[in-house]
Amino acid sequence: MKLLYFFESIRNPVLDAFFSFITHLGSEAAFLAIALFIYWCVNKKAGYYLLFTGFLGITLNQFLKLAFKVERPWVRDKNFTIVESARADAGGYSFPSGHTQNAVGIFGSIGLFFRKKIWVVCLSLSAILLTAVSRMYLGVHTPLDVLVSIALGILLVFLVYPIISKAFENEKAMYILTFITIAIVSAYLCYVEFYSFPADIDPENYKSGLKNAYSLLGAVLAFPLIYFFDKKYVKFDTKATVSVQIIKLSLGLAIALALKSVLKAPLNAIFSGHNIAHAIRYFVLVIFAGVVWPMTFRFFKKIQSKNNL
Repeated sequence: MKLLYFFESIRNPVLDAFFSFITHLGSEAAFLAIALFIYWCVNKKAGYYLLFTGFLGITLNQFLKLAFKVERPWVRDKNFTIVESARADAGGYSFPSGHTQNAVGIFGSIGLFFRKKIWVVCLSLSAILLTAVSRMYLGVHTPLDVLVSIALGILLVFLVYPIISKAFENEKAMYILTFITIAIVSAYLCYVEFYSFPADIDPENYKSGLKNAYSLLGAVLAFPLIYFFDKKYVKFDTKATVSVQIIKLSLGLAIALALKSVLKAPLNAIFSGHNIAHAIRYFVLVIFAGVVWPMTFRFFKKIQSKNNL
């Protein structure tokens, strides 16, 4: 706790605002936006790389949180205070840090895939380090939480890269990879759903882990479908003019986030609040992002071509 108390001692409004902003680099929203930007606008293989690394990382992180049941720093030490604005995004157990691991998965994958561009590597490393420091500065994670997350993230980044590199152009290999991912997430769901956890498990943390398990399964179940439809029918091109890329990304993200929000209430009503609603919502979201929205890219390019005539 010494390092956390040091960060607590140097807190001020400027640093609070800075690290509160930086910490969102490891959030779900950042993962969604960056992964879709890479997938839609830069490189499909890199997009799949981010998605597989991200979802496997989140699954491992969620499993470890429930397996170790480590309380947050302010719960363990009643004298310690946190930056209050960070409390809302600090649900669930503390170990390991989900935001840090997400940041390593996102920016580590980008840095490794585009490692020939030194500026990309430097920005990626900076984003990872700043996110890790932000979690400790805000008081929501210990150095152990952060360091283990960095190690796990690096392991996944280097483990998934050669697999994606070899499998991407091989349909059979890609389907095997997607089904292995589905099997891993399914195993995590079975663990959360059927394992007899000790009586001292926090109900809210367990509820969060169960919700995340269903959400993850819904998302990865869409993977083989988006690969199949793009390979056989959609075949979208990531290249486009800057104006088209801006439209693709901004409008696509806006619709995706709106869809994610709009579907929540009706699905919860239909399934009486059961977590299957989260699985369906994330399945629809990934299908939209991987199949439906890319079908519009040719339309945008045609409009751009007509305007250039």
